[in-house]
Amino acid sequence: MAIASTNPTTGEVVERFEELTADQLEDRLARAAAAAESYRLTSVEDRAGWLRAAADLLESEADDVAGMIVTEMGKTLRAARQEVAKCVAGLRYYAKHGPEFLRDVEGDGESVGARRAYVTYQPIGAVLAVMPWNLPLWQAMRFAAPALMAGNVGLLKHASNVPRCALYMERLFREAGFPEDVFQTLLIPSGTVERVLRDPRVAAATLTGSEPAGRSVASVAGEEIKKVVLELGGSDPFIVMPSTDLDRATDVAVVARTLNNGQSCINGKRFFVHEDIADAFIEKFVAKMGALVVGDPMDEATDVGPLATESGRRDVEDAVGKGATVLVGGERPDRPGWYYPPTVLTGITPEMRMYHEEVFGPVAQVFVVSSLEEALREANGHPYGLGSNLWSEDEAERALFVRDVQSGMAFINGHTTSYPEIPFGGVKRSGNGRELSDLGMREFMNAKTVWVGG
Repeated sequence: MAIASTNPTTGEVVERFEELTADQLEDRLARAAAAAESYRLTSVEDRAGWLRAAADLLESEADDVAGMIVTEMGKTLRAARQEVAKCVAGLRYYAKHGPEFLRDVEGDGESVGARRAYVTYQPIGAVLAVMPWNLPLWQAMRFAAPALMAGNVGLLKHASNVPRCALYMERLFREAGFPEDVFQTLLIPSGTVERVLRDPRVAAATLTGSEPAGRSVASVAGEEIKKVVLELGGSDPFIVMPSTDLDRATDVAVVARTLNNGQSCINGKRFFVHEDIADAFIEKFVAKMGALVVGDPMDEATDVGPLATESGRRDVEDAVGKGATVLVGGERPDRPGWYYPPTVLTGITPEMRMYHEEVFGPVAQVFVVSSLEEALREANGHPYGLGSNLWSEDEAERALFVRDVQSGMAFINGHTTSYPEIPFGGVKRSGNGRELSDLGMREFMNAKTVWVGG
């Protein structure tokens, strides 16, 4: 049995769950197909009302839901509350703005010989979402809210270590008044995803996860000629130039690296610091990272909780064992649970996995550069291109950064964050397609051209 809720603070299994049998899965898919046929005919006003009801319900249960997130994946209670609040905001955003995103877009009918020509946006049916554990509610919600507003049906295959969060999502939408079977959680192993995606009743898929998982899903979707949106992680550069405020830059650098216990695709991971300020930046950064409180994530005083999995902790230790210079941290504490301290490393070389891969833990790599151009060459040399950060007061440097950094998102004097209002996604091996904003809703809609003659 692979589906279990395990508390990373203690390493103890809290609850186990049975996987769906083949017959149960078939029943779920049949119900999803039937729901899609009727749900697409519901009014935009009704969908918006159900989203608002879901937001109100989630807000009323915020404390309990935040506690569930903490015990299932280990983020701090403060961070879990912020995640819940973000989900509430996302639901309300699509309830408010979804109707305008779904309006017909008029074209120039006269130029194409028509009395009227326009584009109407229509749902495509059941969409499979394969989601990770690191933001167990928000990752799923940023798919679910726009998909349900669009008139699509959702099938959630969540990470196997957050089944409670996965089942809560289904209950939330059901109790908010959405029609039966419009959103279902599938407790299935990763090996069953291919069967679901190949099923003709499933129209498309979205995946947030590892590059190998993305390759697998994209291959199946390609064979079946189905739309897929992929977000496959990042190793975001955080570039610091001499014109910036170092106190503010180092404050945000600490947050950028340790947010979500360092387990976020948009964490700042590779810090490129100009040589003129490198010593001062490193001194402040190391001191602030070392001052963070590592402990029980339910304690309000805790800054960094445990990693979500024991295997994740082994992954972050690779570079230390291969000769990287440890400026702070670098040793697992002698205590139960999967803890790892905030760590700052220099001397990272191509022989180390973290030079090429995404690091999922509170471990920062610092590189000293002589110019912004050098920082950009190093940043762009990585296979990922999700988010990116520049700290500079120089307008020419900002313009160069925006023009040349190879990423889906470019943040200046701030760390990369997802908002319902703006598109989220990457380039290169970080994936394709966009989540959130109007673009995220329209990824899984049929932009149907309508031509009306005279």
